Amino acid sequence: MTATMTTLGRRALNRATLHRQLLLSRSDRTPLDALTHLVGMQAQTAHTWYVGFWTRLRDCRPEAVAELLTDRRAVRIALMRSTIHLVTAADALALRPLLQPVLDRGLSQVAGRQLTGLSRDEVVVAGRGVLDERPLTLGQLGAALRQRWPDRDPAALGQAVRTWVPLVQVPPRGVWGRSGPAAHRTVEHWLGAVPAEDSPVGAVSSQESPVGAVSSEDSPVGAVPSQNSPIGAVPSQDSPVDDLVLRYLGAFGPATVRDVQVWSGLTRLAEVLERLRPRLATFRDESGAELFDLPDAVRPDPQTPAPPRFLYDFDNLLLSHADRSRVVTDEFRSRSVARNGQLPRALLLDGFTAGIWTTAVERDRAILSVESFVRLSAVDTEALTAEGTELLLFLAGEECVPEVRISAPG
Repeated sequence: MTATMTTLGRRALNRATLHRQLLLSRSDRTPLDALTHLVGMQAQTAHTWYVGFWTRLRDCRPEAVAELLTDRRAVRIALMRSTIHLVTAADALALRPLLQPVLDRGLSQVAGRQLTGLSRDEVVVAGRGVLDERPLTLGQLGAALRQRWPDRDPAALGQAVRTWVPLVQVPPRGVWGRSGPAAHRTVEHWLGAVPAEDSPVGAVSSQESPVGAVSSEDSPVGAVPSQNSPIGAVPSQDSPVDDLVLRYLGAFGPATVRDVQVWSGLTRLAEVLERLRPRLATFRDESGAELFDLPDAVRPDPQTPAPPRFLYDFDNLLLSHADRSRVVTDEFRSRSVARNGQLPRALLLDGFTAGIWTTAVERDRAILSVESFVRLSAVDTEALTAEGTELLLFLAGEECVPEVRISAPG
């Protein structure tokens, strides 16, 4: 057996993924550079994803992250898995056409019957016309379109435009310290021409056809570089889907075909990875599944220390593999039940999910409550308290009085 078919155990996969997710040690990258490297961050909530930057970047300030939205260098848009992601402006334009089949499939599942018989072209033209006038929520958009199609479900009409027209949620929605409705504009209206310097290395061109992606006909109708090196950057001559897969491996690998498909929502990626095979390293996981990886990517020693990390509710680290056992424990999975409409936020100890956390602000006091699933040593408790204190100062400001409360099995 050749070295390329080495078996990578759970801890080896864990440490490799944590490194690429900038979670083994905080990175000096800018928020924009980190966003490019990570191929976006899931961001369907208004603000919880700011923690994803804080837990990965050194000296991160929420105001600096918010400026990505207000300066239009990044947008919140439906992409991978048809969920809202924060991505760079360049990636919004490049990835949205490639992931159109994913959104088409999602629309078919939730509103296919309500849209039967409608002209897609007519809905697109009408939707663009309404949104050119002012930003609208999907509810407002559907109500406006119902004036033309009074016998149609307005919610389905709004979802149809969100699927068939690239839309972004515009500020103040998502801006730190501010609130606003989930109002939408078209990508073209909001971004205009994207500056060349904002294009990520290896970003795909929206002018290229998504070779290897699922076509709409296939969807139901209706040496070790430093942590700050551009891991996963790939040549711009790659086809869009090749580029997307290579960037995924740079941020989440090593990974199986199913892993890439779960993260992106695309199918038929086995043929893409087969085409890329000569350029990749291959391994096996402990179950025998084949793993693909960038040949020069960092795969740290499995015993590399992993500091405690607080993850936000929809952190892509927890959502981007078919087999999530490289990070997610059975106990966390059994406790991942929404409370008051909110998913639990994960605590990582030694690289794996080992607890959950919540925050509350009472006057000038900010409280972090940590529930550990495992017994904690004095060293663990001290590290958690220090990390938790910094998290509270990030969330509530330097003027708050932080208090970290930790509970753990005796």
